[in-house]
Amino acid sequence: MELRDYLRIFRAHWLGMLAVIVGAVVLAFGWTLTQPKVYTADATALVRTVSGEELGTVSLGNSIAAQRVKTYVEIGQSRSVADRVITELDLAKSPDSLINQVSITNPIDTTSLKVTANGSSPEQSRDLAEAWVRAMIAEVNKIESGDPDKTGTVFLSAVDSARLPGSPSSPNTKLALAIGALVGLALAIGYGLLRYTLDRRIRDVAAVERETGVAVVGTVPEEKSFTADDRLIPFDGGNSANSSKAHLFAIAEAMRELRTNIQFMDVDNPPRVMVITSPLPGDGKSTTASNLAITLASSGQKVVLIDGDLRRPMIDTVFGLPKGVGLSDVLAGRAELADVAHRVGGNGRLLVIGAGKIPPNPSEVLGSARMKELLEAISREAIVIIDAPPLIPVTDAAVLAHSTDGAIVVATVGKTTFEVLGKALSNLDRAGARALGIVLNRVPRRGSGAAYYGYQYHGDYYRVEKPEDEAAQLLASTPSSEPVRSEPAARDDDGAPLRRSTHRAS
Repeated sequence: MELRDYLRIFRAHWLGMLAVIVGAVVLAFGWTLTQPKVYTADATALVRTVSGEELGTVSLGNSIAAQRVKTYVEIGQSRSVADRVITELDLAKSPDSLINQVSITNPIDTTSLKVTANGSSPEQSRDLAEAWVRAMIAEVNKIESGDPDKTGTVFLSAVDSARLPGSPSSPNTKLALAIGALVGLALAIGYGLLRYTLDRRIRDVAAVERETGVAVVGTVPEEKSFTADDRLIPFDGGNSANSSKAHLFAIAEAMRELRTNIQFMDVDNPPRVMVITSPLPGDGKSTTASNLAITLASSGQKVVLIDGDLRRPMIDTVFGLPKGVGLSDVLAGRAELADVAHRVGGNGRLLVIGAGKIPPNPSEVLGSARMKELLEAISREAIVIIDAPPLIPVTDAAVLAHSTDGAIVVATVGKTTFEVLGKALSNLDRAGARALGIVLNRVPRRGSGAAYYGYQYHGDYYRVEKPEDEAAQLLASTPSSEPVRSEPAARDDDGAPLRRSTHRAS
């Protein structure tokens, strides 16, 4: 994985990762609330000797004090000192438990002793530190002179009294929150990587191509305005800003991209008969097939859209055509092709053929020699797009794809798993059919789901606006030569379009 892959994971799961971090910080703060508050106070005592006026005597005294300070650290941690403090402060504690509240340290290269006392209140910690110093002084006097109230040659003296602490030393809220945030960050990263590893749903174009070995030829953004009866782009391909469906600019642009990718699959021999299918129902294959047919027709090509789903036909519903005779009737010899074809759109280049009556044996009907002859005949004059049933539940799409140039498989982002897509492609391969490519449908336009694609659809980029200012109007009214079409159709000497069948022999 590269750095950008980690960034995409973060963008895709940032909300969950943020929740993990916040949860860890809240838990750390809750832990601090449950802990008893501890206050700490410090007092200092100095090891001294009875000094004379001569330099040698002073040096000797300092040397003796330096030797005794280590011993006095041990004395300060003794039970005898704790007993004196318990008696002085009238505490109901054992010497051992009180010793655990106090620590005695000797700063390096000094003859001072630092007494650090912990208590449940500021006053308790201050009183304990000062009482401990007094008890140590008495105990040292007893050892050096035999009298707790009389100093010997070497003695302890209080230097700095304890100050009243202003805030508890434990729990350290800031430190706990910082540790909670660091732990939460580590857990959040693990959460994001785990989600990425265990989530087998399709979300990334690169991952799909890597897992399947089949190119992704199109990504269609999610369009929430689509309904069962209204899911088509304008019949001009979405090129007009005056259309009532101008808001479908992103879908139209995605279809134009898909059209271009299909045409450049094989520049010398582009596919003429294509099956549009999906792994499972509900992936949007019928909508994709219909809008792709509209986009191809808007570029000046003759297109025939056939509803090859003889189990649950949808094309007549999508285009609002009357239900009745269709493909099955033509194959059965009950009707002619011209009788069942419906010309739709203003340019007259798109013909739609419904499924007709549902036969009892759809797979045999679609795989018949009559079906192959029909597709070969139509492909001489037009591009043929067949809306086929899903690949996994039935074999119809694989049978059809074997007799055509190949199949385009439509998968749903965030729904279709790699295992399901792999099984669908395997069904095509076992039938000897070619997978022309994969179309990822319902790609999120914004939010965490769009992070995997590294882009979002922006309306202002694709939308065609009317000229508003005078300069734009002047340019729009200036006569110019006819623009060159991005996809010119080859023509013969009489001006008729050249048509060539690229139907693959079965």
